[in-house]
Amino acid sequence: MKKVLFFIPTLGQGGAEKVLVNLVNNMDKSKFDITVQVLFDGGINKQFLQPHIKYKAMFKKAFKGNSKILSMFSPEFLHKRFIKEKYDVEVSYLEGPTARIVSGCPDEETKLVSWIHGEQRTKESASYAFKSFAEAQKCYENYDKTICVSKYVLNDFTNIFKINNAQVLYNTVESDKILEKAKEPVTSIRKQDGWVNIIGVGSLKKIKGFHKLLKIHKKLINEGIKQRVYILGQGPEKNNLENAVRENNLEDTFILLGYNTNPYKFVANCDLFVCASETEGFSTAVTESLIVGTPVVTTRCSGMDELLGKNNEYGIITENNEDALYDGIKKMITEDGLLQSYAEKALERGKAFNTNTTVKAVEDMLENL
Repeated sequence: MKKVLFFIPTLGQGGAEKVLVNLVNNMDKSKFDITVQVLFDGGINKQFLQPHIKYKAMFKKAFKGNSKILSMFSPEFLHKRFIKEKYDVEVSYLEGPTARIVSGCPDEETKLVSWIHGEQRTKESASYAFKSFAEAQKCYENYDKTICVSKYVLNDFTNIFKINNAQVLYNTVESDKILEKAKEPVTSIRKQDGWVNIIGVGSLKKIKGFHKLLKIHKKLINEGIKQRVYILGQGPEKNNLENAVRENNLEDTFILLGYNTNPYKFVANCDLFVCASETEGFSTAVTESLIVGTPVVTTRCSGMDELLGKNNEYGIITENNEDALYDGIKKMITEDGLLQSYAEKALERGKAFNTNTTVKAVEDMLENL
């Protein structure tokens, strides 16, 4: 049996945190003895870990400037301080502080895996948790394997860091559970003849583009196109979004639903899913939308070609700006038969993201290190 550590900053509401829980819960417990370790305790996804998964937390809560403070100490010192046990494999499941700490493992018998979930784009952003870019390069060279969640992320990461051990493994979603939970009743989605219900899901951060979606929504309303937008999530932009809704008199048509542990029932009860993000890794929310059969319009960012096809076979991908996203949404909801056609294609594509397939690929990678 392989003893495996997955190390991640928190188990908060983010996509990486959610898919990590999906992954470890579904791995073969007769083959893998799994520990999930976090820097900062708590987080909405902690409650979903199966009882057989060991859990460790280093600090009770996050503290301001933690990345910079931790970068003052060497990776070797931090590893000795935080990782007390011997593991066959240590996995940093997110770029940043945990990648730096795991790279300090002194045991040559322990295999190291770095999991990259998002676009880095620049040397500066890729090395934010390190003392310098040179240190980041050295740390990532210590890893036996680098896993990227999409081809786009792999190309981006390997253009910044000179490594040759990277491969793509797709995120794990619990497809059967998603379909089951999608059947639960929803009362907060208003059904009205002639109206289209649009939904967006994600942390309320600027990078998710919800302010952009609000402007598009208002423009469509002013054109007489009847649609309501529901936003599922919480985060630092909540107050700004609420103020923008009030200032534009959109209280009845742009609705912030807050966070819910079952987003699938909301997505399944809407006509269209919109991803307005500036950047993504491999969107869990878009994957889940396909599984429940809700059509997708998204900005062009990492992973979308792999999810929806380069020629919009399974959804509409627009250029990453407000005007292009407006055109894509308007086309989807006004062109006769397009929503229904893409709903059927979404269901077809969603079948490709089978839990067993993605988990088996990870298990094989770990066993073959």
